[in-house]
Amino acid sequence: MSQEFVKTERRDGVVLATLHDPATRNAVGQEMARELLEELDRFDDDPEDRVLLLTGTDPSFCSGANVRRFDRDIQERSAESREPESLPWGQMEARLGARERRDRALGARLPLRIHQLQKPSIAAVNGHAVGLGMGLALACDIRIASERAVFSEAFVRMGLVPGDGSCWQLPRLIGLGNTFLLQYTGDRVDATEAFRMGLVARVVPHEEMLPAATELASRLARGATRSMSLTKYLVHRSLDTGLEESLELAHAAQDIARATEDHREAVQAFLQKRQPRFQGR
Repeated sequence: MSQEFVKTERRDGVVLATLHDPATRNAVGQEMARELLEELDRFDDDPEDRVLLLTGTDPSFCSGANVRRFDRDIQERSAESREPESLPWGQMEARLGARERRDRALGARLPLRIHQLQKPSIAAVNGHAVGLGMGLALACDIRIASERAVFSEAFVRMGLVPGDGSCWQLPRLIGLGNTFLLQYTGDRVDATEAFRMGLVARVVPHEEMLPAATELASRLARGATRSMSLTKYLVHRSLDTGLEESLELAHAAQDIARATEDHREAVQAFLQKRQPRFQGR
């Protein structure tokens, strides 16, 4: 299938997906979102694909949602009857319960789809990750940043709220205070500060960023990715469970892991004093 806005390469279990729309600094429009969603489904379904590596065409990772559609949305809303002015929290229940959702944009589905991938994912942040672009990076399991990377929760600068899942992601990564600071101000955070805050796992020179991220992805792809998938499930569930339930889930996951070919291979490799050859099965 021809892809204009998401370029993909497959090698040794690693799928490199590159957001590609240089004219907009890789902003997410409907077509890019559609292509990326299709690629994510393909990645999750193909047993030969074991690790996702997401990046953008230089000089940006992703500049956020394509703002060109915002004006059209404003015009559509202006034709509707205006609601009584009130503090916004008071309007939330009615909106959630009765109002038809407006999430026509496919881009709104991307962070959740990445988060729900059953395989490891790495964001190789090569430049600006702004708004939804930052949300895509946060949705990945691991973030490797170029020294040129810049992060921004830019929604407030457009009079909007973070609709990309970052209200859920950021507090778990950097705490409430830092989350509010980034989301109230929309300020830009460079790679050094992002590392200090815990937004990214590593910062590397720009020319070395993609090779370093690819090396990590390849290392994971050579590993017991079925075990990693179960671990990812356990980590996600642990965010909303207590220790007792988390341990029960871990015991169930361990039963599954013990039945895998990779576990049998690891035991044999240990007994034979050699390196295991994992297959992700």
